[in-house]
Amino acid sequence: MKLESIQVPIKNRLLADYWSSNTAIHEFFEYEYNDTSFEKRAQYLEQHAHDQKELTAIIRQFMEPLGISKKANEHLQQLEQGAVTVVGGQQAGILTGPLYSVHKAISVIALAKEQSVKLQRPVVPVFWIAGEDHDLEEINHTYTVHGADIKKRAYSERSRRKTMASVTSLNKESMTHLMNTIVKDIGETEFTEMLIKQLVDTLNKSETFTDFFARLMNQLFKDEGLLMIDAADFKFRQYESESFTRIIHSNEEIAKVVTEREAELERAGYGKPILATNEAANLFYVVDGERHLLERKNQQFVNLAANIKLSHEEFLEIAEKHPEQLSNNVVTRPLMQEMTLPVLAFVGGPGELAYWATLKDAFSVLGLQMPIFAPRLHITIVTRHVEQLLREHHLNVADVWDGKALQLKEQFIAEVQDTEVKRQIQTMQQELLEKYAALQTYLEEQHLLLDKILVKNKENHLKQFEYLQQKVEQTVLNKHETTIRKFMTLQNELYPNEGFQERTYNPYQYFNEFGPMLITEMLKQNYSISNHHYLIYL
Repeated sequence: MKLESIQVPIKNRLLADYWSSNTAIHEFFEYEYNDTSFEKRAQYLEQHAHDQKELTAIIRQFMEPLGISKKANEHLQQLEQGAVTVVGGQQAGILTGPLYSVHKAISVIALAKEQSVKLQRPVVPVFWIAGEDHDLEEINHTYTVHGADIKKRAYSERSRRKTMASVTSLNKESMTHLMNTIVKDIGETEFTEMLIKQLVDTLNKSETFTDFFARLMNQLFKDEGLLMIDAADFKFRQYESESFTRIIHSNEEIAKVVTEREAELERAGYGKPILATNEAANLFYVVDGERHLLERKNQQFVNLAANIKLSHEEFLEIAEKHPEQLSNNVVTRPLMQEMTLPVLAFVGGPGELAYWATLKDAFSVLGLQMPIFAPRLHITIVTRHVEQLLREHHLNVADVWDGKALQLKEQFIAEVQDTEVKRQIQTMQQELLEKYAALQTYLEEQHLLLDKILVKNKENHLKQFEYLQQKVEQTVLNKHETTIRKFMTLQNELYPNEGFQERTYNPYQYFNEFGPMLITEMLKQNYSISNHHYLIYL
């Protein structure tokens, strides 16, 4: 395995400006990303330290069914004794979801290690599973690439209710069928049988989307001691009771300052990532596992579509007695993390960076401080076959991102087309059109009204010429299919759906090729959170 760090233009303006000094975006964050900020934030956490025994017990209880490794146990002990954390999270996707879920976990681990050394104190990696999310259509599928083709593969079960991932039961037969389809797409290797057995064994121990996700992530990162907590975990929700109460008491003010901040963000040219409103409660009410977003109307918290109307007092009583019936949204989730965890830094992607930019004043409303935002690592995996194709066509990864593989494909197709056949077909077509024109002139002279029939007849002949031309072109393409597929393999492996690989494929595509030790080997590499893009050559 070889690691290469490259710098490429960042298309996301907000992220690009975050990595640049003296840009307007820094006004929306408490800290810039540098060593001094980490030192200041660590000092702030020391001054605001509180007992972490109950928190640690909750995380331990959540992780016990998954299996607590020696390193995870060490991190739990450190957390209990006052260690700070680096936190990142993601939804519970199929087979861990897109690669960036794994990249987030790697980022969290790498940054925690780095800051443990620099600050000379324990820094623990924590992965926050967004099991409360109910958009199952966003997490119920994955993509595969086999040869030059990209295929979307989805879990076949559908629910008419918007239940949270943590309470949505898995149909094991349907999930097994999906996994078998994925394996068939990516092809068998020396590692395939072992991977299938591992996945099936894990599935058989799982009951929900979140359960399956958490078990897989724990298998991948247990040796690094990555701690995990599900946002929808019952015990954790009980622990959040007082925090929900604080959010409800300050609900109107939080909505107001977020709306104002977002307007400032838009004026600075960064858009409106949340579409905040002054009436937003920024909390969900959970009924039978289904989340209903609330807003404030006429002194009540309501969701009219679900016929939910709660007075301020009723809402506070729910927070106190039944906090498991409440759930956070993009505004209140970062606030909840700050109130429940000692967050040195939060690791997130470009989308999260955008909505965090609206939240600085919301933290202040609750007497909190926004932690350091650490953009996650961007990683692209280059297989041996892809590396060979790059050399063969004198390209690098950045060239493919710039569209050069597709340009070479179009250039090759143009070169191999049979121009003589095309010329002859065009000549025949032109001669026929001239004969039709002569015939039409003659018919008009004879006052024979056959215009419609003539037009229809001509259209049929032109369609046949078009069909003949397409067949000739397709025959030529089929003849050169091997070369054309090489260009498409480069495109679909490195820039699928015109986006980075990490947004499309899940990691099991690469475990199948490299083996189950891929994550271990990836974690041995020397990463640094920065504006670089890492290439890993298998």
